[in-house]
Amino acid sequence: MLVAELFALKKFRMLDMPAVEPGPGEVQVRVKSIGICGSDLHYYSDGAIGDVIIEYPVVLGHEPTGEVVKWGSGVTGLSAGDKAMLEPAIYCYHCEFCRAGRHNCCANMSFLSSPPDPGFFREFVNLPAHNLVPLPKSVDLDTGTLFEPLAVALHSMQFAQLQLGETACVFGAGPIGLLTVVGLKMAGAGRVWCVEPSPERREMARQMGADAVIDPHATDPVQQVMQDTGKRGVDVVFDCAAKERTVAQSVDVARSAGRVVITGIPSEPETALNLHTMRRKEVTFFNVRRSNHETEAAVEMLRADPRRFAPLVTHRMPIAQAGQAFDMLERCADGAAKIVLNF
Repeated sequence: MLVAELFALKKFRMLDMPAVEPGPGEVQVRVKSIGICGSDLHYYSDGAIGDVIIEYPVVLGHEPTGEVVKWGSGVTGLSAGDKAMLEPAIYCYHCEFCRAGRHNCCANMSFLSSPPDPGFFREFVNLPAHNLVPLPKSVDLDTGTLFEPLAVALHSMQFAQLQLGETACVFGAGPIGLLTVVGLKMAGAGRVWCVEPSPERREMARQMGADAVIDPHATDPVQQVMQDTGKRGVDVVFDCAAKERTVAQSVDVARSAGRVVITGIPSEPETALNLHTMRRKEVTFFNVRRSNHETEAAVEMLRADPRRFAPLVTHRMPIAQAGQAFDMLERCADGAAKIVLNF
């Protein structure tokens, strides 16, 4: 089978490796489409996510769709060729966090693409049968890859507890930020600001429902949002970028007793925060780790209105061009938002 392996910082190579037979309770899928995530980009560009440093080589990719090939003993109800979305997280279901329903904090989790567990930049993958989610007929394989980042965005919305008409600011108009904008407007948010340096992504944020967009290279986003809100600030802030000063700026644009949700992953191991500002405002601060029971809702949203989400997939490239795709995303070139790699 073909495998795209990251073997050094910013260096991919294509390998031909044997496929392993599925074991009891497992299904072998042929991966067809894989979205590139921001965490994949961290491993490519930084060789780490915060203080977690990877050891090469690694196989990335955790936003996959594919087709059923065959299965091991004990698996029923499937046919070869069935199309599915492929859940990358394998939980133990027995630790205290799983028993409490916090599966995304499982103490024994295997997350395919988080070293040492290889991800989906490989042609064939064996998964527990329950990790396959049937792909709705109205959704194509490329658009279907959005189920995983959309579930993350929906998980962040759980923390925000948005009330009808509340205002919001989203830092970053990458795929997660754009999906957050969509989720906010669908949930009944009032005015939504989006802060994004890329002009193409700012325009996409407008198309997805943002009422105002801010170029942080041209305008101080804190000053602009505070001016627009009469110095009050917004009810809830989502930092989907975690770049430069966005975490601190998220606190600055939040109103007193507001909420700040950090969905993005900083490159640096430590992030500066003004705790005095947080204290004076009594800001509630949330961190997001992937998703937790939001996949079903994400799939239903894609099924109900795939045309709303399909524009997020701006580029499709063969798996052999993984290096070029990551370079494009790193440079925010050619208006790239979500790039999907195809086998």
